[in-house]
Amino acid sequence: MKDKDYSKYFKTPSVKQARKRTFTEVSKEEYGVPTHLKDIAKGKKYKIQTYGCQANEADSENIKGILETLGYSETEDEAMADFILLNTCAIRENAENRVFGELGRLKKYKRHNPDLLLGISGCMPQEEKVVNKLLKSYPYVDLVFGTHNIDKLPTYIETALFNKERVVEVFSEEGRVVENMPRKRNHPYKAWVNIMYGCDEFCTYCIVPYTRGTERSRSPEDIIEEVKYLKDEGYKEVTLLGQNVNAYGRDFKHKPYSFANLLEELALTGIERIRFQTSHPNDFDEASVQMIGKYDNLMPHIHLPVQSGSDEVLKRMNRKYTKQRIFDLVDQMRTHIPGVSITTDLIVGFPGESEAHFEDTLDMVKKVGFEGAFTFIFSPREGTPAANFEDPTPVEEKRKRLAHLNEIINEGFAKGHKRFEGEIVKVLIEGESKNNSEVLAGYSEHFKVVNVRGDKSLIGKIVPVKVTNAKTWFLEGELVESTR
Repeated sequence: MKDKDYSKYFKTPSVKQARKRTFTEVSKEEYGVPTHLKDIAKGKKYKIQTYGCQANEADSENIKGILETLGYSETEDEAMADFILLNTCAIRENAENRVFGELGRLKKYKRHNPDLLLGISGCMPQEEKVVNKLLKSYPYVDLVFGTHNIDKLPTYIETALFNKERVVEVFSEEGRVVENMPRKRNHPYKAWVNIMYGCDEFCTYCIVPYTRGTERSRSPEDIIEEVKYLKDEGYKEVTLLGQNVNAYGRDFKHKPYSFANLLEELALTGIERIRFQTSHPNDFDEASVQMIGKYDNLMPHIHLPVQSGSDEVLKRMNRKYTKQRIFDLVDQMRTHIPGVSITTDLIVGFPGESEAHFEDTLDMVKKVGFEGAFTFIFSPREGTPAANFEDPTPVEEKRKRLAHLNEIINEGFAKGHKRFEGEIVKVLIEGESKNNSEVLAGYSEHFKVVNVRGDKSLIGKIVPVKVTNAKTWFLEGELVESTR
């Protein structure tokens, strides 16, 4: 018996269509939930589980804002929830397996509460194979939507809630990016600020250009207005988000305006801290580096995903830069941003990576002196070129390489922390330490976790702390006398 053709009944994604995307409009129309849908879920509760990057976190904030406009209130108790949504990541297979496992676990809540809505959103549904699997093996999932149509959530819930119909709608073709959606921010002192969407780099291993679409930048005026608003509301720190922030403004046709220009205008708003991610070495220009060194509220921490130290591997990855380019860029950073902390992402076991190629990566890591890294074994993503590359290296060998790399990265962590012993750092106190309620914790300018004893009235403030002890993963310190 042939598999059922679900495309007749649902709008499912297509990698072929996603590859044809050329432009996506950024809509500035005022967003509004249809009047008849406001408060349709009054008295009901929701729970959102977010996986993946900061872009997913920002999307979840918009989803929460929409749900609360519909009358939902948030709960952490799954048993009390009337709507459970998994907002997902597709960058690695392990992340997807976790989500499918979680869907299996959540099935029991549907048995106890037949009216419970269970949904999945984000990057995973943008993949054809994922939606096909959901349709065939997870019939109890009520809502499936992607990264481009969050604004339509109210009508999806109306359909699922009142018509008892399953909703699967994932856009692959060009469409709008809707701004001005309601948002419930997850943090009272730090905020995500989207500055652009999508990616045009098409690294051979990466599914993001297909799940997030082409690069398109928000207008600088809208970004500046948002940051000014956040500052007036008492936020201390913003993190600028984009799949490739360094490409900001490249799609503007009316005037030349770059990421460096945006950084300067945002620095002049006076908000106390500005961070950004994610950077791409191919587009990180010296003007941006100089700008970071020019303003104290542009934080001296740069996350620079280099992925490999082998020119041959980088070429197969379609990263468009060389190992020497990384060395030159790091030199620029250390020249213009004294004391800068640099972290990275690294992939081990990319198809065709030899022992010599891996040694090139180790050499780069040692010479650059990264102060931390996210390291991964290559994970093939269906629909990307690298998924079809010949890959003769045994998994066990890849694991050995990863363990060896992590030893060196951990040395970088420890060394990067050790240099602050005896120094005074400024820490945004975010709350109690996870391991000790009598200790406060926060992040320094260089994105180091700092634990310090102090009164809880300091939460939400940026305070000077003298570092007394440098651990591998965090710093310990004491408040400078004036803040006691």
